[in-house]
Amino acid sequence: MAMRTNSDSPQLVSQLRAAASSALDALISLQREDGHFCGELEGDSILQSEYLLMKWAISQENAKMADGRPGREVLAKITTYLRSQQRADGGWGQYPGSAADLSSTVKGYFALKLAGDDPTAPHMLRAAASVRAMGGAEHCNSFSNFYLAALGQIPWSAVPTIPPEVVYLPRWFFFHLSKVSAWSRTMILPLAIVSALRPTRSLTAAQGIDELFIDQRERKRLYARKGGSRIWRAIFGAVDSTLKIAESFGGSPWRARAIADSFAWIMRRASQDHPVPTRGLGAIFPPMVYIQIVMHALEIDRDDLRVIAAERDLDAFFIEEYGEIHLQPCFSPVWDTGIALYALNDCGLDARDTAAARAASWLVRKECVFHGDWQDHCAPATPAGGWFFEYENGWYPDCDDTAMVAMALMRTGGTAARAAAKRGVAWILAMQNDDGGWAAFDRTRDRPILECVPFADHNAMQDPSCPDITGRVLECLSCAGMRVGDPAVDRAIAYIESKQEAEGCFFGRWGVNYIYGTWQSVIGPIRCGVPRNSPWILRAGAWIRSIQQENGGFGESANSYIDPKLKGQGIATASQTAWAAMTLQEIFGPSDAGLVRALAWLAETQLTESDAACSERNPDGDPAGSWRETEFTGTGFPQVFYLRYHLYRLYFPLMALGRFLRSHGIQKVAGQSQESSSPVAGCVNAS
Repeated sequence: MAMRTNSDSPQLVSQLRAAASSALDALISLQREDGHFCGELEGDSILQSEYLLMKWAISQENAKMADGRPGREVLAKITTYLRSQQRADGGWGQYPGSAADLSSTVKGYFALKLAGDDPTAPHMLRAAASVRAMGGAEHCNSFSNFYLAALGQIPWSAVPTIPPEVVYLPRWFFFHLSKVSAWSRTMILPLAIVSALRPTRSLTAAQGIDELFIDQRERKRLYARKGGSRIWRAIFGAVDSTLKIAESFGGSPWRARAIADSFAWIMRRASQDHPVPTRGLGAIFPPMVYIQIVMHALEIDRDDLRVIAAERDLDAFFIEEYGEIHLQPCFSPVWDTGIALYALNDCGLDARDTAAARAASWLVRKECVFHGDWQDHCAPATPAGGWFFEYENGWYPDCDDTAMVAMALMRTGGTAARAAAKRGVAWILAMQNDDGGWAAFDRTRDRPILECVPFADHNAMQDPSCPDITGRVLECLSCAGMRVGDPAVDRAIAYIESKQEAEGCFFGRWGVNYIYGTWQSVIGPIRCGVPRNSPWILRAGAWIRSIQQENGGFGESANSYIDPKLKGQGIATASQTAWAAMTLQEIFGPSDAGLVRALAWLAETQLTESDAACSERNPDGDPAGSWRETEFTGTGFPQVFYLRYHLYRLYFPLMALGRFLRSHGIQKVAGQSQESSSPVAGCVNAS
């Protein structure tokens, strides 16, 4: 039965209350025993193909399973999953609905060929044709070329040169490690060691991929990137050529020492030679793969405890289902728990409720108290504080997670939770950039020249301020009582307003895309006291209204990162509809017709008990009360890597429903599995 669209209709409120109750039950059912939440984090095919190519590069494809470490059986399961990800056109892509991606397709084809797939088989012929149609394997990105060189398919002259001596660059130098993004930092030195030592696995001609190259001359040269300043690209190209000449003579006289010191830098951040809680270098897939190639190049025995730990940490990303294995790019427990707790808060739960208290207690224990790389650009006396994204990543807390967790803890309440949140807010304020905004991992500034270096084709060589993180930080600061008139708040609002697009929307750096960016960019300023009828706020609201679909939902494909004309266009999804609904309510109030239509769409598309029991309608096995969402609505590197957070489709709609119900006087959503009692002893010192 279709819902009434009158926001004050008792029937509507009752139906949305039932939807929220079901969603609340679903979310609480996914809470782990120790109180945290962690949904699957899904990436694209390169996670499988790069893992397989790495194993070939370090000669482990025939490893035995006797010691419990991945061998043929495990690699075969990964290969099977990679094979299933191939598109009908023969290529592999970055997200559902994307075009085939050249580098992904080359790596997918190569991994399958090494696994024994016949190059004359139909699926392999389609893949090879797709590569040639995209210009040939000689145009792969630089990070793919490291794998191709390590497996003897291109010479090292076609790979960007990164001398390990970069570890000695002075802090004032433009290209000092502290001035690139945290994720680039953890990749540069491993790749520097690899490019210096040039470990190369010899393959037979039958195992190689000669058939994927069109221009053999280009195969031997560093691929000339497009985009950015032509002058600076030429300058960096000349620098790379000069470095290659130096490499032919063995590098600098300090080469051996530079490799040793670079490796020491890596191992400190891998938490294997340093008492900092971290599970793998950067706690993310790319550097955790590269570190294994580094250890192989340094001829460290596989039974060395450092190698064992590196393999264990990476292989923890395995997910095995239906006889296949795929990998996650990392874990997202702090992020998921912070957002889940905030959704519980929007449903009226706090420290007096078991689910909220347990989540808050877990988050308090995850507070980061180590002075990591972020301190390089902060005052020496800046106290540690904040939260990271993963289970353990003590070197790299980030502003986005810290803002999310701190405001959830403030709203949950309790002595310990409030104290931790207060420290988090202090840390966030110390991380504000000179332009008024916040970046992810560092206090920094925009240095677009860095995007022109030859190995910057992941489109994220740096980590400048972005409006979505800045908006979330403002929402957090509002929870701490900060308002318009505070210098930090005023500078942040001015920064966000300066980033508004002509249509009224905002770019989404960490979520897809303009729906996410607009949601994040306006709610924080409003809660800090910017009037809802401010012209720039109304323009943002008008844009959200303009993209609502006939069915009431909202959706946007990651294609909008490639073609801005596609802003706000795509299949309606639960997460994006929730973001838009919360934006409409914040700007136009709880009686907005578009808001009601969006919430009605969420209620009508929610999984019922029968839906949840049907594998065809619910292939991910979500509980009743959740939603089906196959689209990728998270962003890693725009135009390069995207993410599908499996809990986005649940806690964001619950958040939107809870906010609407509270605006209609329903201060607490009651779920069947919800426990409500007096303060929970031992959790968050509730008071």
